[in-house]
Amino acid sequence: MSKYDVLTGFLKAQLTGRVAVTFAEVEEALRFALPASAYTHPAWWSNDPTGHSQARAWLDAGFETEQVDVPGRRLVFRRLTQPSHAGMKEEGRMFKHAEPKAPFKKVDRHPAAGAMKGTFTIEPGYDLTRPALDDDELAEWEANLERKADLIQRGLTGKR
Repeated sequence: MSKYDVLTGFLKAQLTGRVAVTFAEVEEALRFALPASAYTHPAWWSNDPTGHSQARAWLDAGFETEQVDVPGRRLVFRRLTQPSHAGMKEEGRMFKHAEPKAPFKKVDRHPAAGAMKGTFTIEPGYDLTRPALDDDELAEWEANLERKADLIQRGLTGKR
């Protein structure tokens, strides 16, 4: 039993592949202060479990540290494997084409399902529901579209 086991539980509960945290947030999850070496030595955050119970805690949770910013007192925990509750199976399966003989065996999943799994991460705090264009940009696009439509209409009717 390690005092960092709480950190293991905290990370296992995360649904994302990347968890950006401050040192203060790590302390909040642990419910105790980090040692002084965590604030002065980047090596304290290394992913070497040999003799480092804190590293074993995040590695046991399936994460490793990256982008450790000791002066800025923040870091990112990156998931080594996707969680089973993320909506896809842990291991992808190879798609096998049905034999050309009847009756065909129904394949329960498309071969591309999960093909992009793990290839990108949405940064914490990024709003996917935010419109791509603000109101001014949208108005400019619509005005430009109206001008083009007018030009096309004039060209079709022969009016110049």
